Amino acid sequence: MSENGVGLIDLQIMWNRLVAVVEEQGQVLMRTAFSPIVRECGDLSAGVFDLQGRMLAQAVTGTPGHVNSMAESVKHFIDHFPVATMKPGDAYITNDPWMGTGHLNDFVVTTPCFKNGRPVALFSCTSHLMDIGGIGFGPDATDVFMEGLYIPMLKLIEEGRVNTSVMAMIRANTRLPVDTEGDTYSLAACNDVGADRLVEMMDEFGIDTLDTLADHICARSREAVLEEVAKLPRGTWHNEMTVDGYDAPVTLAASLTVSEDGIHVDFDGTSEASRHGINVPLSYTTAYTVFGLGCVVANAIPNNAGSLAPLTVSAPEGSILNAPKPAPVASRHVIGQMLPDVVFGCLKQVIPERVPAEGTSCLWNLNVRGRTQSGTGGNYGFSMAVTSNGGTGARHGKDGLSATAYPSGVRGTPVEIAETQTPLIFWRKELRPDSGGPGRMRGGHGQIIEVESGVGAPFEILAAFDRIDHPPRGRDGGHDGAAGYVGLKSGTKLRGKGFQEVPPGDRLVVMTPGGAGIGDPASRDRDKVAADLADGLVTAENATAYGETTG
Repeated sequence: MSENGVGLIDLQIMWNRLVAVVEEQGQVLMRTAFSPIVRECGDLSAGVFDLQGRMLAQAVTGTPGHVNSMAESVKHFIDHFPVATMKPGDAYITNDPWMGTGHLNDFVVTTPCFKNGRPVALFSCTSHLMDIGGIGFGPDATDVFMEGLYIPMLKLIEEGRVNTSVMAMIRANTRLPVDTEGDTYSLAACNDVGADRLVEMMDEFGIDTLDTLADHICARSREAVLEEVAKLPRGTWHNEMTVDGYDAPVTLAASLTVSEDGIHVDFDGTSEASRHGINVPLSYTTAYTVFGLGCVVANAIPNNAGSLAPLTVSAPEGSILNAPKPAPVASRHVIGQMLPDVVFGCLKQVIPERVPAEGTSCLWNLNVRGRTQSGTGGNYGFSMAVTSNGGTGARHGKDGLSATAYPSGVRGTPVEIAETQTPLIFWRKELRPDSGGPGRMRGGHGQIIEVESGVGAPFEILAAFDRIDHPPRGRDGGHDGAAGYVGLKSGTKLRGKGFQEVPPGDRLVVMTPGGAGIGDPASRDRDKVAADLADGLVTAENATAYGETTG
């Protein structure tokens, strides 16, 4: 059997090789990045695209918010820089939230790949840069222009020559010029490695174009997703979830429709856009919504343009999930990462055994900043996102995961790295007992973290936390996960969102939420209850939720 003269086995092998190529691309980005959130935590994306802008393969390393929004951003690059005008050695850059990955702190770099003087593919990548000027990486801005340097679609490198004007502009608009410049070069370098590996692969298989392989990948993936969708009943299901918002609760409303053409999620009924930077561009809304769908409906099918095509999303313009420019969007992840839980609430009415209970969902990053630090090496003070996570929701036959970032997949920042990069001391970082919602299957646990300045100076926390007033909801008799908390060791409670100062001599105390439980806690296996008690995950005072007594 063959397609356009190429054997199906060869096509499958080349498909697998493409995945290996982009994974090496992603690893180069992670290993050369300056920002710890990329280098240590994997907050990045890397992928290869055909000349139509279709994503053919993504690196396993990477976040859905980056990958699935980058999948659309390459089409914007092609619109601005037609393939026919591209030259070997070119590279293009933007951080436009509406044409990139949702906020200014993500740089997207796209590079054409040439073989024998002809373009054959495009490589694209994204990573989070810690500081790009402006008010800083927090939700307090009231428009996108306050949030930092805004880079339109520009040529970063022209035929191998770096655009020194662009690089000078980038360096001049950040508190961390060394890190930011290094991260930009890291993005360009990983694309170059991907292009080299692709040409090697094409030489090995004796092909001069990816057209046949691209059509095969997209067609087979689309068919596979539609086969899975066909197993579901047809109809429309609804769900609503309330989260904290900035200064007022936010309602996320979804209608999920299953048809022969795929699955469509409409967010009509969702709250209007906020005055503050928790708004979400539609590209990011789409990215996390389709990721949630894919996890439940098509989790064994590779992520590419074909598998994404049957999963579509709409949201009213002007809503918090389709906020138009110039809405502030710096902390768009706080709302956007809730969307898998929202669609799970629809899907649990159809296939409850495949859908988890609600979890923390959004990252609980400790975005810390200070104006003084010895040995800054060319930077102005310090700024860091110490990635932290809460618990995930219980699953049908398994407990939730503790201190795990779902749906983002970002790893937690090691304390050793945070203390090396900042003058902060982490006095405590441990699992939070009793935070996982009791149930037949228990929710995952959150964490307790205590941080203090080690140099007798105040530091800022650019808070962007949620699930404080509206914790993850239990299901089928399971209890809610514990609510989050942020405050000072001295007893002052801090706001969940907004810039605040931690004074010298005091400690920042953060308690991340726990995931919700599924099922009646009294029906939980007694051995599991005993194990949780022995491990200190459930205290004797709270074991009564499972029908246990302290005797």
